[in-house]
Amino acid sequence: MRILHLDSNHTLLTNQLNDLGFTNDEDYTSTKQEIEAKIHLYDGFIIRSRFKIDKHFLDKATNLKFIGRVGAGLENIDCTYAASKNIKLIAAPEGNRNAVGEHSLGMLLSLFNKLNKADKEVRIGKWLREENRGIELDGRTVGLIGYGNMGKSFAKKLRGFDVEVLCYDIKPNVGDENCKQVSLSELQEKADVLSLHTPQTKLTKQMVNSTFINKFKKPFWLINTARGTSVVTKDLVEALKSGKILGAGLDVLEYEKSSFENLFQKNVTSNTVEMPEAFCYLISAENVILSPHVAGWTIESKEKLAQTIVDKIKEKFC
Repeated sequence: MRILHLDSNHTLLTNQLNDLGFTNDEDYTSTKQEIEAKIHLYDGFIIRSRFKIDKHFLDKATNLKFIGRVGAGLENIDCTYAASKNIKLIAAPEGNRNAVGEHSLGMLLSLFNKLNKADKEVRIGKWLREENRGIELDGRTVGLIGYGNMGKSFAKKLRGFDVEVLCYDIKPNVGDENCKQVSLSELQEKADVLSLHTPQTKLTKQMVNSTFINKFKKPFWLINTARGTSVVTKDLVEALKSGKILGAGLDVLEYEKSSFENLFQKNVTSNTVEMPEAFCYLISAENVILSPHVAGWTIESKEKLAQTIVDKIKEKFC
């Protein structure tokens, strides 16, 4: 079988597939149209998020047996059409779940203890102790929306704290010893912290809007390491201004491109980067922490993701 690699990944991916007898070609620079012209030569291809795999692309892939996505989500792929053509979809949420769980916890503790704010102040000679008095996680209720690989990883990390962990998920009976599954209304009644661990779907797109936010009984903290499209940024900003949301840790933003590699494009005429008003508020807010979609992007997860893809290809095709 012949495999085309469309994004660079850990070297073990091609090395181990070579050892298993697969022929591996790499093309990290050709346009989508150029790839379409030769994709019929391949039995499989492996991608991260370089471009969308749509119906037109899949129709060109006449010999395709599988698509490997080195990551958790499959929203860049027309999964329904791929399934209709008997193309197996292979993702690797197991590969970066630990990284996402650790990043979520790190963001939450940093917000609670004002670490980013205090760090910036000390660096310019400000020694403000009372202004940087933190709060503790113990005794609070953490609500998770989505209890798959990522949600379970975060819940496991919270076991060392004296907290109640609740989850809401569209699948029944997903709760475990680390987390109690409840209705969305119960989660909104009890949560002090909300952490999102959902894929991008029609149900989750713009899920966190003003109506959703205002159904929470208490002011709460928001962590989003899932997908930026789940949160309406202007509604988040209004909630931050009003105090309904006490602070936010955002690894993802609704402004992201589908490739996850860019945020805002430069205006060619003015040679400046034009940013939405809501984003300008976020970057200046002391109770907001931002990171560039790297929650699952660790040295260890790079290897784990690649190994997961190899193992699944081996299981299905060897």
